[in-house]
Amino acid sequence: MNDSTVILPWLVIRQDDNGNRYRVGRYATRAEAQGIADSLDSRGHKQLYFVECIDGTNGPPD
Repeated sequence: MNDSTVILPWLVIRQDDNGNRYRVGRYATRAEAQGIADSLDSRGHKQLYFVECIDGTNGPPD
């Protein structure tokens, strides 16, 4: 990996009332992704926003 490669392993996912899931964005840290998910969730829409790591684990340490 060279220095210009950015790793963005954290996803913010939106799930609608029908269970459809959509990727909202990718982020470098869990904290950054969680902040975005919390911000979107606080808007009062009926969608569910959550964070997951692209490899399906708890992710790398921040």
